[in-house]
Amino acid sequence: MKQVEGMEIPILKQLPDNLGDYKLIIDGIFGFSFRAGGGIRAPFDTVLNRVLETQTPIASIDIPSGWDVETGPPTHGPFLQPDMLISLTAPKLCAKQFQGRFHYLGGRFIPPGLEEKYNLELPTYPSTDCVVRLGTCVMTHLCRHLCRHLLRNLCRHLCRHL
Repeated sequence: MKQVEGMEIPILKQLPDNLGDYKLIIDGIFGFSFRAGGGIRAPFDTVLNRVLETQTPIASIDIPSGWDVETGPPTHGPFLQPDMLISLTAPKLCAKQFQGRFHYLGGRFIPPGLEEKYNLELPTYPSTDCVVRLGTCVMTHLCRHLCRHLLRNLCRHLCRHL
């Protein structure tokens, strides 16, 4: 949020009446530790339902809201099917279920030693770019241990130092 505020991007305190007035909806409601099995509590269920009613394109950050980090979309309850997914650090297991048009990987946060240790096959970033577009076949080489343990701890560490 500090980066968004620093760039003077408006942050809305409540959902606007007409989401169709916007060109893009950025979805960052839940973090990567969200488990869909417990259901979505108020007011988030209402927010997701309102977003689902619009035709405005959606870009989800890391994991689409309502999805389980490992299994993807739930069998019941509201969840988003975004047009774009921006995976942070590495695609999570649920990204295998992503069917939108654009999938990007943002970061360069994985040190080469960890990439080797967990046998990750991360794409090469062009030049000094911090974002790379992934193909239609998302990476499936992330092990459950990495998704559950390493990324959780790495992201917590990075968030504390932003």
